[in-house]
Amino acid sequence: MSVDDPLVRDVVVVGAGPVGLFATYYAGFRGLRVTSVDAQSEAGGQVTALYPGKLIHDVAGFPAVTGRDLVTGLLAQAKEYGPRMLFDTDVLAVRAAGERFEVDLSGDRTISTRTVVLATGVGGIHPRPLPVGHEWYGRGLVYVVTDTAAHTDHDVVVVGGGDSALDWALQLRPVAHSVTLVHRRRSFRAHEALVDRAAREGVEILTEAEVTAVEGDHRVRQVILRLGDGTTRELPADSVVGALGLLSAPTPFPSWGLEVHQRKAMVDSRMQTSVPGIFAVGDASTYLGKVSLIVSGFGEAATAVNNAAVHLDPALALMPGHSTDDDLAPPSSRTGSIPVVRASGEQR
Repeated sequence: MSVDDPLVRDVVVVGAGPVGLFATYYAGFRGLRVTSVDAQSEAGGQVTALYPGKLIHDVAGFPAVTGRDLVTGLLAQAKEYGPRMLFDTDVLAVRAAGERFEVDLSGDRTISTRTVVLATGVGGIHPRPLPVGHEWYGRGLVYVVTDTAAHTDHDVVVVGGGDSALDWALQLRPVAHSVTLVHRRRSFRAHEALVDRAAREGVEILTEAEVTAVEGDHRVRQVILRLGDGTTRELPADSVVGALGLLSAPTPFPSWGLEVHQRKAMVDSRMQTSVPGIFAVGDASTYLGKVSLIVSGFGEAATAVNNAAVHLDPALALMPGHSTDDDLAPPSSRTGSIPVVRASGEQR
C-alpha cells in the first residue's frame, strides 16, 4: 500500500458515539488522517439508540441538551476535517503488523493504520426484553422513547427502576394522560432526587409490583400486575415502556492482546492500553479513579489523540496549540490559506 492509499490511516477510531466523534474531530485537528468505524447505521452510539430525546444536564456549556442535538453537533464537528466515516461496519480484529496495525472489517475489508483509538462504549448493546409481554413489541411496547409526542394522551406504564425509567416517566408525564412506574423492588437504582421529582409531578409509583401479563387487541390495552401483598391490579395502558437495562456482547479486547478489567481496556495516563499504539477512551477504558461521564470521555479523547500524535512522531509537541490559532482552525472557519500539516510532515 502507498501512503496515498485511502485504506492507510494515521489513526482509526473505533466507535462513533459522542466520545468517538470528538476523538475523530480532534484527530483531524491534530492533522492526522483518520477513519471512524461504527457497527451502527448512524452516529451517536448508546445516546442515539437509547435516549435521543433525553435531556443531558452535565455537558459543559449546555444547561440542558437533548441526546439528539448533542450528537448532531458532535457529528458536524467531527466532519470538519473530512474524515472517512464507515457505518454498518463491524471491527472483527485488530492485529499488529510490524509498526502498523491491521484492522479487519466486515465485508472482507482491512484498514492499515499506525494507531487505534477504541471508543466502543460498552460494546454491542441492546435493551433487556420484558420477561412478560415482549410479543407486543412494536404494538404499544417500546424499549426506547424516541419521540414523546407519539405517546400524547396515552396511559403509559413504565417498567423499571433505573435512571432511564425515571427519565422517561418524567419526559412523558407532560404529554401523557397518565404515567405509572412499575418496579419490582422497594428500592431504586435511580437517583433518589429523580424518584422524588416523579412523585411530585404526578407519576404514580408502584413498588414491589411485577407485570404478569400484557393484554390488548391489535395493540396494547392494559397490563396485569401482581402486587407485593399478593393481590392483582389491572392498569389501562396504551403504551408500555420497558426500561430494564441493557445487555451487551462479550468484549473482543482480550483476543486483541489488551489487558482488561471488568470488560474494559486498562489504560495509563496517556489513555494508552497495554499494547503501544492502541488507546482506549470513554466507557471502553478503565483506570484508577475513573469517572464514567460523557464530559470525562471528551477529555480522554483529547488526551488519547494528542498522545497518539506523539506516538506517530516523537518530535511533535504533546500540546498542539489552541483551536483559536488560525492555522489550526477547521477549514470551514479558517481566515487564511495556511495548510494543515499532518504528523508525518506531509501537507493535506
